[in-house]
Amino acid sequence: MGHAGLAIGGFADHVRLLAPQSWLLVVPALALGTVGGGVADDLIKALLFAGAATFVALALTIHLGMQLARYAARREENFLAALFGEDPAPCFATDVEGQIGYLNAAASQRFVGGGGHRLLQALGDHCLYPGAVLFRLQSRAAARGAATEDLMTRRGTTRLSVHRVSAARFLWRLDEVPDRTPPGRSADLLSLPMLMCNRAGAVLFMNEAMRRLLGARPRRIDQIFVNPAQNSGEETVILTQGGTVRAVKAEIEGPGARREIYLLPLPVPASSAGFRADFDHLPVALVKIGGDGSLLAANLAARDLLQVPAAAGVRLPDVLEGLGRSLADWIGDVIADRSPGGAEVLRLRAAPTETFLQVTLRRIVEEGRPCVLAVLNDATAHKTLEAQFTQSQKMEAIGQLAGGIAHDFNNLLTAISGHCDLLLLRQDSDGLDFADLVQIRQNANRAASLVGQLLAFSRKQTLMPQHIDLYDVLSDLTHLLNRLMGERMRLELQHAPGLGLIRADKRQLEQVVINLVVNARDAMSAGGTIRISTEAVTLRQAMHRDRAVVPPGHYALVRVADTGHGIPPDRITKIFDPFYTTKRPGEGTGLGLSTAYGIVKQSGGFIFAESEPGVGSTFLLYFPINAQRGPAPAPAPAPLPVPAPMPLLPRPMLRQGEAVVLLVEDEAPVRAFASRALRLRGYVVLEADSAEAALSLLEDSSVQVDIIVTDVIMPGLDGPSWVRKALERRPLTRVVFVSGYAQESFADAQGLIANSVFLPKPFSLTDLTATVQRQLMH
Repeated sequence: MGHAGLAIGGFADHVRLLAPQSWLLVVPALALGTVGGGVADDLIKALLFAGAATFVALALTIHLGMQLARYAARREENFLAALFGEDPAPCFATDVEGQIGYLNAAASQRFVGGGGHRLLQALGDHCLYPGAVLFRLQSRAAARGAATEDLMTRRGTTRLSVHRVSAARFLWRLDEVPDRTPPGRSADLLSLPMLMCNRAGAVLFMNEAMRRLLGARPRRIDQIFVNPAQNSGEETVILTQGGTVRAVKAEIEGPGARREIYLLPLPVPASSAGFRADFDHLPVALVKIGGDGSLLAANLAARDLLQVPAAAGVRLPDVLEGLGRSLADWIGDVIADRSPGGAEVLRLRAAPTETFLQVTLRRIVEEGRPCVLAVLNDATAHKTLEAQFTQSQKMEAIGQLAGGIAHDFNNLLTAISGHCDLLLLRQDSDGLDFADLVQIRQNANRAASLVGQLLAFSRKQTLMPQHIDLYDVLSDLTHLLNRLMGERMRLELQHAPGLGLIRADKRQLEQVVINLVVNARDAMSAGGTIRISTEAVTLRQAMHRDRAVVPPGHYALVRVADTGHGIPPDRITKIFDPFYTTKRPGEGTGLGLSTAYGIVKQSGGFIFAESEPGVGSTFLLYFPINAQRGPAPAPAPAPLPVPAPMPLLPRPMLRQGEAVVLLVEDEAPVRAFASRALRLRGYVVLEADSAEAALSLLEDSSVQVDIIVTDVIMPGLDGPSWVRKALERRPLTRVVFVSGYAQESFADAQGLIANSVFLPKPFSLTDLTATVQRQLMH
């Protein structure tokens, strides 16, 4: 019955909104009646009177609804008053918008104001975040019919319940449930300090024991605890007016989402001399760290690694560095359990030599007190290997870059020097432009030499290795090296007897020795002695040195030592880098040692540097010995015949200008120069800018080709690949491969192609035409 009355009350709300406008319908009814009275036509008059009657009936219906709404509202109010009027708990009836339609006497007395305002305003000062609570409960009641929640208020715990009585009407009830053991009375009787706070950290209550301990009444728990986030059951530090106090914190969940925190103050810790003795002699370096980074304890192994006499008064951030952020923040995150710890490699600040330690942190709780346990390991060797590996990768990357740059420069220099040669052919030696053209060609040759040094460093230089005797090479160089010495410098040569033969390019090996001697000379501005010595060395096991591993075997060792100013330790690891030099501008390019490094490595050897500032430097070159020299040289065995990949058919030799040349080159400037140079010598030249275009040209059997001049590296098919296809139909055609890379990069592929030779870039007009003519006459 009561629910039906509340439903009618809901309907009354809607009718009540229309009631003030109901009598406005009488106006059009009177207007229609007046007009109908003056109309002669009976049909129109009847229609107008019928409309007037309709408006009057509608007005009467609305007026009747208004009366029914008032009656329903009175019934609803009487019903609610009879049901909840004398209820000691505040009760409210609201619509879906929270507008209060009824409140009982307890609600009127407790919450100032009558009906007509919102429930949110009434409860605004009663609990925290009333809007969220009301929305949450009303949503549950709309879905389930009812909802209840206990709230923490200033008076204690309040149980707020809501019932959905109709689609647009909700009944609210606030039932205050006071604590059976009020904190203000029972908790004050406890000798154990305790406090209550909410989830936001605001202190709601503290007992007398807590007030005596703190000596103040803080409003938030972060004003009480050094670390408020510590877990229950752990030791914590309390901030009091008399200083800090250690205590064990116990926390339980209280009613109304409250936190009840109890503290157990700790006595002064007892002596643990026996434990400290065991801890001190552990073979693992262990350190216990406090929240501020101070060393609480460090055993003997840890003190030796950290190079500190004792742990007292020492902070870890003052000893180690290199984390990338504050070391104290890292330790604080581990203690607060925000970070699991992990391992980091840090540098020791005060070490005389660069020393690295791997520090692994773990959070521990010792006698209820959280701290950090650190395990230390010496990571200096690991860090050194990492730096060496990084340097090796850097050298490899620089080598690849240098090789690629050298290839592109060789194409450019071929076009520059080639077109310069073409211009020189049309100039007299006494012409105005002849000297300028000669200067252009000379500087292009110097650039080609510089590119050759880059190729030497990247180990992509074209070498012609042979078995050579170091004694013969150094003896032949003596005259030239003496000319490089100044008047205040002396050159000494010492040869080891019975040194074996090595396999290397003689010209490039001479270049290595010359570069080292020139550097030694420049390092001795006040004069001195340069000693070049050789020695036979046998390694029984692999030698690990710097960034290299020298395998076991027999080696010829060449030492080039000087008595100059030496190389500082921070620079000796960079001396083989391209363009790195300590000389002043104009005195060197920084490619001498990098060239020597590349030549030695490409020859299968190893080069190392030793230096002491103020004493001098020594460069050591290890070359594998290929054949031991005996008492009498034995005659060289006849070389075994190498089978050709296909039978060579005899063909008549051609004279210069009596041949057709197929020129395949993807670089247009190089192709233009080579084509003009060959035509000037009387050859018929067919051009193609790719391997695919050349194969398409050769498909015509009527096209005669006597020799192919092709680049090795091209987009699509490379030189050896397309030439093998072409020789399947034209097996007698000679081939000249040209490339800015070293021959070794495609030597295996070229070895399978008969009648082929290699011409490195950059080449001159004479080099190209002479190579083509030699191939045709072969």
